[in-house]
Amino acid sequence: MVKRIVVGAHYGTGSWLAQRITALVIAVYSVIALVVVFGGRPLTYSVLKDLFSQGWMRVATLVFMVSLAWHAWVGVRDILMDYVKADGLRLALEVATILLLAAYLGWTAQVLWR
Repeated sequence: MVKRIVVGAHYGTGSWLAQRITALVIAVYSVIALVVVFGGRPLTYSVLKDLFSQGWMRVATLVFMVSLAWHAWVGVRDILMDYVKADGLRLALEVATILLLAAYLGWTAQVLWR
């Protein structure tokens, strides 16, 4: 009989919860975006400029993008852990993913508060 030592009880619960919460934020923002797009007013540059000049929309968009980046990070990290067995390659891909997501978030902040 082999004795199994169970370590890290509930490992993955935080990632599971993060995926659910970020998915909820993404879904709520998507509904808001659909209401804006199909809200009746023609979607022109001036309409979008007026919408994004409001602080709540900028903050909502930033929260959406942070949630999207976090959601993507958890998913990509799990895929890399499952399928990339070479530790060095997996670490390099994880660092590249983090840097890319951080660049996207920086770009988002620049666009929203330029």
